[in-house]
Amino acid sequence: MRATTLVLTLMGAFAATTASKAEDVARFYAGHPIHLVLGHPSGGDYDLGGRLLARYLGRHIPGNPAIVVQNMPAAASIVATNFMYSRAPRDGTYIGSFSRNIGNQAVLGQGNLEADPRKFFWLGAASLPSRVCLSAQGSGVSAIEDVFQREFVVAGSGAGSSLSIVPTVLNRVLGAKFRIVEGYAGPPDAWLAMERGEVEGVCNSINQFMSRIEEFRSGLVRIVLRAEETPLADFPNVPSIYDRVQTPEQRDLLRFVFSSVEFGRPYVLPPDTPVERALALRAAFEETLRDPELLAEAKTARIDMTPRPADELVSLLDKLYATPRQTLDAVAKLIPAARD
Repeated sequence: MRATTLVLTLMGAFAATTASKAEDVARFYAGHPIHLVLGHPSGGDYDLGGRLLARYLGRHIPGNPAIVVQNMPAAASIVATNFMYSRAPRDGTYIGSFSRNIGNQAVLGQGNLEADPRKFFWLGAASLPSRVCLSAQGSGVSAIEDVFQREFVVAGSGAGSSLSIVPTVLNRVLGAKFRIVEGYAGPPDAWLAMERGEVEGVCNSINQFMSRIEEFRSGLVRIVLRAEETPLADFPNVPSIYDRVQTPEQRDLLRFVFSSVEFGRPYVLPPDTPVERALALRAAFEETLRDPELLAEAKTARIDMTPRPADELVSLLDKLYATPRQTLDAVAKLIPAARD
């Protein structure tokens, strides 16, 4: 009887402590809004997905705080990443979203990146994008072979950015003939540049452009290639750049660089966020991505909200940091700007 009584007493104390912590979390968030820092400009995939998330996230957080969205797009989201790592309050009132390339850039030692992504508290991610290269009708580029036979002018937004990374790597690993015109703010700006005839095409996640799907189907814009080995669900006949690989070394390099796509649109908390609040926000994030109303709105707006669990992202990050030195050295030579 004494043992049973002790167990029941301990269980009751544990339940009371857990309930007390939950009440503390709810009380805190009832009086504190959460700032959602998006490291990309308005109108793109990261921004649209982040703002959709923000409309529903507060419902699932204890205390139901307001979610305030702030865009911080400078330096291809590196400014936002550094802010979340070094300067954002560490009390659970700031959530950050940055480029899915940040893990690769950190492993390569990019000079202007202060953050060690292993020290963030990962909430998870939304979307599982596929990178593609598009060409405008009349550009003269209509098939994957053309990318290797003539100059193909595409829009970029800075070294390491999602717009610039695919053509840069394909030029240096496989001998493609992209010419990158840098200086565009993001995918929407790049699309407008293609429409104006300033560039012939653009490379980025196909999710950035799904609102334009009818232009793909009508032939006004053509998907020339995909940068993944897995076929596109909506366009299964689009060829993969991996079909052009000739050596195991080329395949290893492409897989390292393009593995970042598996990070989707990631969301993190600053290092040292109080554990109870961090766990509550992770649970709320996961619940939000199962919210039927969010999923219905996402379907209508063609925004990919495929959930990516935090533990899978941490595992991906660990694999990146375990990449052999020789592969990293080869990647650094391919993309020297990654160390700028």
